[in-house]
Amino acid sequence: QLQFVESGGGLVQPGGSLRLSCTASRFTIDTYAVGWFRQAPGKEREGVSCINSSGDSTIYVGSVKGRFTISRDNAKNTVYLQMNSLNSEDTAVYYCAAATASSRCESQIYEYDLWGQGTQVTVST
Repeated sequence: QLQFVESGGGLVQPGGSLRLSCTASRFTIDTYAVGWFRQAPGKEREGVSCINSSGDSTIYVGSVKGRFTISRDNAKNTVYLQMNSLNSEDTAVYYCAAATASSRCESQIYEYDLWGQGTQVTVST
């Protein structure tokens, strides 16, 4: 089964940092844009960040700009999300997903068709 495996989530205090990893299993990601998404309880899934296939173009939602950094290592088949200055509003399940029909970041969530299972991030004292 083609899928991503996310890791790196956990419990962190406000102001802390986490680094999420998203590794592809049984396929290569070097031609795909990959995004990070999150879903908090009772809320819709939202896009957090995206990186194009070559890694030279990135997008961030306004609430994480300056705090989160997306990167990728195609040789390791992995995309990362470095999250700094975390606050309670960042608490959510974080998912990575690939837009397998595009090397560029897509604006619509339905364009992302290959998903991971998610990793929980909880920001709390």
